Amino acid sequence: MEQRNGFYSANILLPNAESMERWAVVACDQFTSQPDYWERVEQFVGDAPSALRLILPEAHLKAPDVAERIRDIRDNMERYLQNGVFRELPSSMVYVERQQSDGTVRRGLVGMVDLDCYEYTPGNSALIRATEATVTDRIPPRARVRRDAPVELPHVMLLIDDPQGTVIEPLSGEAENMEMLYDFDLMEQGGHITGRLVRHDQQEAISKALSMLCDRRVQEEKYGLADAAPLLFAVGDGNHSLATAKACYEEKKAAGEADTPARYALVEVVNLHDPALVFEPIHRVVFGVSPEELLSAFQKAYPDAYFGKGEGHTIEVVYGDRDLFVTVPHPKKQLAVATLQSFLDAYLPEHGGEIDYIHGDDVTRRLGSQTGNMGFLLPALGKDQLFKTVMADGVLPRKTFSMGHACDKRYYIEARKIVL
Repeated sequence: MEQRNGFYSANILLPNAESMERWAVVACDQFTSQPDYWERVEQFVGDAPSALRLILPEAHLKAPDVAERIRDIRDNMERYLQNGVFRELPSSMVYVERQQSDGTVRRGLVGMVDLDCYEYTPGNSALIRATEATVTDRIPPRARVRRDAPVELPHVMLLIDDPQGTVIEPLSGEAENMEMLYDFDLMEQGGHITGRLVRHDQQEAISKALSMLCDRRVQEEKYGLADAAPLLFAVGDGNHSLATAKACYEEKKAAGEADTPARYALVEVVNLHDPALVFEPIHRVVFGVSPEELLSAFQKAYPDAYFGKGEGHTIEVVYGDRDLFVTVPHPKKQLAVATLQSFLDAYLPEHGGEIDYIHGDDVTRRLGSQTGNMGFLLPALGKDQLFKTVMADGVLPRKTFSMGHACDKRYYIEARKIVL
């Protein structure tokens, strides 16, 4: 197998389904607090072949019959493999165009990555890295599903920093001359999706473009970080699923099964600079604190901090009838969220209070203005900041940014065998 900077073509399984709309379901880690969503999906799918039968929605992770659900998943995988539900596309990549709920089109590339090139521990120098801290306690329940499963279905999205559009964008101009693999509407307001087969000459062009992106000299010029290990792929969505795949592979490797299909994981690669990919900030609201005491402690932690907007990290603070800005000049971290989060992580355990992570400015202001609460509105993460921050600081603080709405997350379509 030819090395592609940790990214390879794969023997991709596609369903021979009469209804692709019933086959494709959204990522299992979405709508975890909305069981009615998954009930609607269940009713819509009915008895049709569906990826729903091959995944465990995380809304059901704590269900009393979870062990039975996992057994059913593995039985369904074997049955689908034996009964011709899948067809295999050898050594393939799929070019994806996803029309999102707002009408914009996000472009992606499905292939597989080498898990030996991926790490999620802070401060690692792997070619593929987590962007946010990985909660290791979330891996074991997911490993129960993947361990010994014959098939994987991906909802992992990896980001590349390709402002010139050299990897994926050329496929858009050639789409009309590529073989169409699927073209259908997604259930539950998921938009529309098409998938086209990437030709081998296009795969070679992709490989060369990726090699240029991770060239050490190119990256040093782009990020201004001397001696930093190249970073080619940053995990945008599905980090805990990729971490689970890594954990299961490490188990096999420890047992002497290093040469296994489980060494690889199917993913979709998306350009960080795709206009359809929008980064939205995740704000903070702290409950059960004295805002004045917290602000005083913040100024002691950052003695140069001052009220008002200025050069450095500026954060909007809301409490009671107050709405003000505080600026930390000459910050040691790359992002304002890191400056704030490192303070809160030290302050709250000692002084009490709970933190929640909030989407939306209006909700943050409303909650933050209630008695005993305090809201912090953070600036959006600039796309040019993501890779440099991960390379310089290790990982982003948890809940730094969100990529799109839940219904725009990846739907399961492609699959791959991970057991010989």
